[in-house]
Amino acid sequence: GLERGAKNQFSTFSNFITTINQKKEGIGNRNSPTQLVIPNIKNVRDLPPICLDVRQKQRISIDTLPQELKAPVPPDPSLPIRTKTVKDFQDDVEKAKSSGDWKAVHDFYSTTFDSFLEINAAFKKDTNSQFSTIEDSGIDAKFVNVVYDALLNTPQDVQKSVLKGIINGLLQEWKGPRTKDDLRAYCILLQNPQFSNTSTYVIYAHLLRQIAALTEADHHFLVHWSKKISQRRFKQLVDRLLQFISLRLFPAKPEEFPPMVKCTWWIPSATKVLALFNAANSLISPSIISYTDFYNSTLDHIDLMEEYHNWQCYGNSHRFSFCQYPFIISIAAKKVIIQRDSEQQMISIARQSLVDKVSRRQKPDMNMLFLNVKVRRTHLVSDSLDELARKRADLKKKLKVTFVGEAGLDMGGLTKEWFLLLIRQIFHPDYGMFTYHKDSHCHWFSSFKCDNYSEFRLVGALMGLAVYNSITLDIRFPPCCYKKLLSPPIVPCDHNTLVGICDVTLDDLFQIMPELAHGLSELLSYEGNVEEDFYSTFQVFQEEFGVIKSYNLKPNGDKIPVTNQNRKEYVQLYVDFLLNKSIYKQFAAFYYGFHSVCASYALLLLRPEEVEILVCGSPELDMSALQRSTQYEGYQKTDLTIRYFWDVVLAFSLDLQKKLLHFATGSDRVPVGGMADLNFKISKSETSTNWLPVAHTCFNQLCLPPYKNKKELKQKLIIGISNAEGFGLE
Repeated sequence: GLERGAKNQFSTFSNFITTINQKKEGIGNRNSPTQLVIPNIKNVRDLPPICLDVRQKQRISIDTLPQELKAPVPPDPSLPIRTKTVKDFQDDVEKAKSSGDWKAVHDFYSTTFDSFLEINAAFKKDTNSQFSTIEDSGIDAKFVNVVYDALLNTPQDVQKSVLKGIINGLLQEWKGPRTKDDLRAYCILLQNPQFSNTSTYVIYAHLLRQIAALTEADHHFLVHWSKKISQRRFKQLVDRLLQFISLRLFPAKPEEFPPMVKCTWWIPSATKVLALFNAANSLISPSIISYTDFYNSTLDHIDLMEEYHNWQCYGNSHRFSFCQYPFIISIAAKKVIIQRDSEQQMISIARQSLVDKVSRRQKPDMNMLFLNVKVRRTHLVSDSLDELARKRADLKKKLKVTFVGEAGLDMGGLTKEWFLLLIRQIFHPDYGMFTYHKDSHCHWFSSFKCDNYSEFRLVGALMGLAVYNSITLDIRFPPCCYKKLLSPPIVPCDHNTLVGICDVTLDDLFQIMPELAHGLSELLSYEGNVEEDFYSTFQVFQEEFGVIKSYNLKPNGDKIPVTNQNRKEYVQLYVDFLLNKSIYKQFAAFYYGFHSVCASYALLLLRPEEVEILVCGSPELDMSALQRSTQYEGYQKTDLTIRYFWDVVLAFSLDLQKKLLHFATGSDRVPVGGMADLNFKISKSETSTNWLPVAHTCFNQLCLPPYKNKKELKQKLIIGISNAEGFGLE
C-alpha cells in the first residue's frame, strides 16, 4: 500500500498542485492520464462562504426540500460502454498477483478514474438509466468497494495512475450546473482509501472544495445517497475527514503541506463536507453511527473562546468558526465554552452591581457579588423558592448557600448538598409535582392542573443554576425533556410564542410510558377492523384527584371514531397530548426557569443528549479510573492504609460506591470529563484512629486516619459514608 511505498513518489503531486496558480500551459492535454503538468485551476470554482449559522439553520435544510427537486436537471452526456463485472475484475487481480503482470489491472484503474464520465461508465448500475432520485444513487456499491479494497495492494504505478486520473477529473472546466453523473463521481471519489495518506491531502482538499461549493440542491442528493453507505465504510469516511482536519490544524510534519495562509479553505471545506455526513446520519433512526463519532477531540486544544466569540460577533457571515458546526465539537469542549461564558457573565453581573452601589455612594459589600441563598433544612423547598423568587436579578451571580444554624462555609460543598436535598424532596412522589414511572425509571411532569406553577419554575432554575455553576444533579428525566428544553434554545422575544413544544413520536413515549406506547404500537399494526374491535374515539381520559376527565384530541373528537384509515393520526395526537399539550403550563414554567439562568448562545451548540450529560453527569462509576487519578497528601499510593482503602472500595457494592462519592465530593454523579475531572484527593488525618473519616466536599478531599487494619478501615468508612448529612467547621 501507500505506507509501504516511498513517500517521495507522491510528493510530486503536492508540489505541482501547490504551483497550480503559476502554470498557464498544458490545458489542451489535461485529459491525458500521464500528464504531470497541472494547468491553471481558475476553472475550479472558488469556495462560497462556509458559515451555516446555527442561530438560523441548525442543520443543512434537508427536510425543507421536496423529495424530487423541481429545478431543471441538465441532461447526462452519453457514457462509454464498459462491460467489466466484479468477477472479471477480481479474476484480473488474482492473475496479476500470481503472474506479476499488472497491465490489465493498471489499464482498468487508469481508464476508470481518468474522468467523471469513465467513473460513471464503470460504476453506474445501468448506464442507460438516469437515476435522478434521492433514494437511489445508481452506484454499484459492491463494485466500488471491491475496486477500492484492492487498490492499496496494487503496485505504486497503479495507485499513481488513479491519483492522476482524479486530478484530471477535478480540473475539467465546468459549464453550467452539475449533472447527476457528476454527483455520482464525487460520491465515489470521496470513498477512495488513498486519501487517508497525508501525501494525497492536496488532491483530497481540492475534491472537498468542489463538493463544498455545490448547490444546496446537489448537497441534498449527496446526503440522501450517503445514508445508504454501510456503517463500517460510513465511519471510515467520517474518520478520514476528522483526521484531515486534525492534521491540518496540528501537522506532524508541517513541511508536508502548503503554508496555512495559502490554504485557509482546507478546513472549512472539509467541515462542510463532514456536515453532509452528519445530516445523512441524522436522517436515519437509529443513526448509522453515534453522534459522538463526529467529535474531533483535537479541537479541545484550540482557542475555543476565540471560536465562540467569532461566531457570536460575525454569525452568518464570511468568517468561518467551528461553532457554526457544533456537531464536531466534543461535549468536554462545549462544557469549557459554557463554563467560561458563565464565568464571564458572573463577572459582568457582579461588576455592574458594584458600579451601581458605588454610583449611589453606598458602601460596597462582598455579599453583593454572590447569589446568597439562606435556607432552613426543615423548610428547604419553601425557603429556596422564596429566596430565588426574591433574588431573581442575582441568579447569574456565583451561588453561595448557607444552612441556618450550621457553621459550614460554602466553598462549593454546601451548594452541592443544597442541590441534592432539594432535588430529593421536590421529586418525591408525595410532593405531587412529578410522576415516577417504574417501568422506565424516570420522572415526568404531573398533568394535574394547579393555580401556581412557580415550583416548576424553581426546578427549571435549579437545573439552570446547576449547569451555570458546574454542578451535576441526580435527575432522571427522559431524553424527550431535554429536546423540549431546547425548543427553542433561545427564549423568544414575543411572550405569546409557545415554548417547550417539539415534535414527539411514539419512540419518545416508549422512553416514559413503555406499556402505553406498546399498546398504541399494537393498535397501529392491528390487522382487524379497528373501529369495530376497539370502539375508540379521538378522546382521552385522565384521572385528576379521583375525578375522571375527558379531553378531545381534535375538535368534536368524541364524535370521531378511530378507524384503520385515521389511526396514525390518532396515535400522533395522543402522543402530542401526553408529552406537549397536557403539561404545557408546567413545562413552560420549567422552561422559563431554566433559561432565566442559562440564557446563553452557547446552548445553541448543544444537542438534547448533551444537555442531559451537562445536567446529570454520567451515572457510570469507574472506581479503578478514580484510583488511577487520585492525588495524595501525607500518604503514598503504596502505603498500607491506601492499599487497604482501595481493596475495600473496589469491593464495595454500587450503592456504597455512590455513597462514598457523595460523601467525598457532594455528588454521586461523574462529571463530563470522567473521574479524572474530580481532582479527588486523599489526605492523611493525624487524628486518633478511633475517629471516622472526614470529607471536604468543596475540594473533593477525603481525610483518612491511618487505620491499623483493613477490617477497621472498612467499618469506619461505611459508618462515615452512611451518615453524611450536615456541615461543621474544624
